Amino acid sequence: MRGLTWDHPRGYAPLDELTRLDLAGSNPYGGVPEPIVWDRQPLEGFESEPIARLCETYDVLVIDHPGLGAAVDALVPMEELFEPDELAGLRAGSAGRCFDSYHLDGRQWALPLDAATQVAAARPGVKVPTEWTEMAEFARGTRMALCLGGPHAFLMFCALCSGDFLDEEAGVRALELMAELLAAADPGLSLRNPIGVLDAMAAGETDCCPLLYGYAAYPLSFSDAPAWPDRPPGSVLGGTGLAVSRRRVGTIREAVRAHLRRLLSEPVQAGLFPATGGQPAARAAWETAGEGNDFYRDTRATLEAAWIRPRFPGYIALQERSSALIRDGLLARVPARDLLKELHHNEWRNP
Repeated sequence: MRGLTWDHPRGYAPLDELTRLDLAGSNPYGGVPEPIVWDRQPLEGFESEPIARLCETYDVLVIDHPGLGAAVDALVPMEELFEPDELAGLRAGSAGRCFDSYHLDGRQWALPLDAATQVAAARPGVKVPTEWTEMAEFARGTRMALCLGGPHAFLMFCALCSGDFLDEEAGVRALELMAELLAAADPGLSLRNPIGVLDAMAAGETDCCPLLYGYAAYPLSFSDAPAWPDRPPGSVLGGTGLAVSRRRVGTIREAVRAHLRRLLSEPVQAGLFPATGGQPAARAAWETAGEGNDFYRDTRATLEAAWIRPRFPGYIALQERSSALIRDGLLARVPARDLLKELHHNEWRNP
């Protein structure tokens, strides 16, 4: 069996450890009929490579929910693998809306493996403001980086709009704040993806980032995403799910079921995942994994309120185009209202 995940330890270390234990013949988390050999793809591919194309090669895939719309014909709905009661139990046991993010057109197309959302990150001792109205002044007195690489300029914009990226006034306010923060931030670091920004922060090159996808394994201080006054934290749900390709499920059905059950079991989610650098999606893991790691306790409220992105066919391309347009517009100092008009007229007329 072949599987595909992404090439950060959070994405592959727990999976590789389970495979190692299987091959050694002494897996304390339970045996499976056949091990999975896991390949890896870069984060950029994970965020944008069409899932249907990957299903031509792989049996089990670690995926991101926005790509589902163009992939359902290549995937096996989980209702064909598990009974309703078991799926209901997995839904009740998942953190935030992770389970629901893989539900589309009345079917469940993946099961939540990893949970993440945009939060604030800082070096120890640096406290990021809890409200966006305080952020511009704070940025002028600290070494700040934004996270605008790849799709993340658009995702920050969506978070600042609380998911309603078609609201004109909310959009203008978001773009104005992003421009003000970028003017005070490190421009080079701000064009990186979350891993690049967190690596720079851990190396002491910058002190904080007000909004990026959190990674529990970094020795940094994470906190809930900033919010507008009288609003909950605005954040866009990330994380990963386990999907199954249709290509030969008829011959490996029982082995696939065994792997998914084991990966989503509480001992693996709450024990193996945090111990090997993973970031579990199980609600119980977020309640217990925080022992000795404040990341889970200090960001859980944001995860619970995070917005699920659209999953219609073509959304991934819209996300990439929109992010590039926002990033280029901010760097060129295009007025916020003009930039939003360009997004509305050129990018979102016919999603």
